[in-house]
Amino acid sequence: QVQLVESGGGLVQAGDSLRLSCAASGRTFSAYTMGWFRQAPGKAREFVAAIMWSGGSTVYADSVKGRFTISRDSAKNTLYLQMNSLKPEDTGVYYCTARSGSTILRWASAYDYWGQGTQVTVST
Repeated sequence: QVQLVESGGGLVQAGDSLRLSCAASGRTFSAYTMGWFRQAPGKAREFVAAIMWSGGSTVYADSVKGRFTISRDSAKNTLYLQMNSLKPEDTGVYYCTARSGSTILRWASAYDYWGQGTQVTVST
């Protein structure tokens, strides 16, 4: 049973930084793709970034490219999302997700496992 547990969210001001973590367990993730989605109130869940666990290839949404960095620590089975230069429009619940396979996909229905989410609020 795959478990994903996010942490690191909070309330910050525009321009600040946050690092989200996702502790993964229950599987060997070498053949998995893992990622982050976010959901603002009243909006659909949207793709933020994803990484191939083996090899480390990454894909980002245009809205976060150059500001966010996704990474993983294989020894700790932990996924990270470093968020810099945060904007109010980055506000939402951030979800860690995983799917079996080495293709990075941007739609939520492609992912098999989800964490409970962590709230990120960016004030002006």
